[in-house]
Amino acid sequence: MNSIAISVSRFRLASRSGWVERLPHFISLAKPRVMALALFAAFVGLMIAPARPDPVSSFIAILAIAAGAGAAGALNMWYDADIDAVMARTAMRPIPRGKVSKVEALVFGLVLGVIAVTSLASATNLAAAALLAGTILFYAVVYTVWLKRATRHNIVIGGAAGALPPMIGWAAATGQTGLEPLALFLIIFLWTPPHFWALALNRTDDYARAGVPMLPVVAGRAATTRQILIYSGLTALASELPWGLGFAGAIYGVIASICGAVFFLLALQLNRSVGADRRSAHRLFVFSISHLFLLFATLLVDHNGGSFAPTRLSHDDRASVSPSAARQSSATRKSCTFKVREA
Repeated sequence: MNSIAISVSRFRLASRSGWVERLPHFISLAKPRVMALALFAAFVGLMIAPARPDPVSSFIAILAIAAGAGAAGALNMWYDADIDAVMARTAMRPIPRGKVSKVEALVFGLVLGVIAVTSLASATNLAAAALLAGTILFYAVVYTVWLKRATRHNIVIGGAAGALPPMIGWAAATGQTGLEPLALFLIIFLWTPPHFWALALNRTDDYARAGVPMLPVVAGRAATTRQILIYSGLTALASELPWGLGFAGAIYGVIASICGAVFFLLALQLNRSVGADRRSAHRLFVFSISHLFLLFATLLVDHNGGSFAPTRLSHDDRASVSPSAARQSSATRKSCTFKVREA
């Protein structure tokens, strides 16, 4: 009996130890670096909304959005396991290395997605949950299964999935979307092609070997750099929308102008570079990450540091106070603040 008990105990310990050892591989399936930027954008959308859930609901909402992003990443790796195995950039992912099976990745992604959507619905509202579910499906099905291997416009159309997080955060706070989160969506949507194409320029052989019709593969470097220049200019213009629409102040407007100018100049430098120059594409790719983070960080500080502070609503309050009423309340406070300063 003692030997049986010891054997069972050792089996449990070995099983538990195996799961602990494999945990980093499942975390890798969630694409944590990609998730971090999307999660920050969602957090900003939540924080600058005219009404805000209570702290507990806000925390659950952020965790749910992170889980949703992780689910989309896991489902992407499940379907793309064949091309990940032949690309140098992705060959060390968990499935190609045999650390996680395709079935495990599929189950992990599906379960995580269901938990994310249901948690967001219970903590906030159905509108936010529906947007999160749509984002997961768009990235996993429309982009990964269909667009990525079918058209050179894959990253342009598919970029909509990565641009939705601030709208999800806003909807979690207010129960609906509006012009403000749509402006944030547009910034990320236009930013995605030059950001990704700058990376793809230095990975053309990888994509060609995998049979993925990324723009540099099917159209060449010159055409790609021209498109990068166009989208960089559009991104710079869209970045001014929060200031132009009045939900960001002068500090944001100045930072957005500077970042937009640098982004466009780096794109112009890339467009004028020779084919063998890999540094200009890498510089643009690296700056594009900093550019988006700085924009949203400045928007968060500028918005909450001025007279734009949102109303905090409890879970019960959200059922009885409409988003328009919360927005009107915020506008009233801004008006009152102005009158006090004027006096």
